Amino acid sequence: MILHRCFAWNRGARHDAVDGPLWFPQVYQGEGRHDNPDEYGCLYLADRAVSCVVEQLAAFRGQRLSSALLRRRGMPLAVAAIALDDKAALVDLDDPATLVRERLRPSAVATRDRRVTQPQALGLYRRHPHAAGLRWWSSWEALWTNVTIFDRAARALQLQSVDELTIDHPVVVEAADIFGLRVV
Repeated sequence: MILHRCFAWNRGARHDAVDGPLWFPQVYQGEGRHDNPDEYGCLYLADRAVSCVVEQLAAFRGQRLSSALLRRRGMPLAVAAIALDDKAALVDLDDPATLVRERLRPSAVATRDRRVTQPQALGLYRRHPHAAGLRWWSSWEALWTNVTIFDRAARALQLQSVDELTIDHPVVVEAADIFGLRVV
């Protein structure tokens, strides 16, 4: 399965080193949907590039899209295509049987309240020690699939490509259109 990650990219970094496409940024985690940095690091991936770019641009809704919005910590944003080994198991939070088995409600999975989603993720991480991560739907578009990969599954990932984002990049244009971001 090919997944996509939008991240601050240091072009000179090794793929699995700090600010590389396969680096688990545990040191910066704590605010994200499934973050539990005291226990694990994670990567937030998506089944399509626009989904992860939308996540990066959401805070800028209604603003003008400029090159500055495509930088984090002084580095350009990039989209990496990452292959997840087909044998890697995911806890599928979009599957009704999984929700019943795990005693989760769809509304609790989709909430933006981290006081709800972070303990859920920690419980799933602990109850499913062989799971590579969690599969769930995007809160921006339910047809988009997001995947949270735990750092214990790093070996199941293989980098396919990295593409630096610019304001005229097709995926940025598509994401900007969703939020009504106007190009400067």
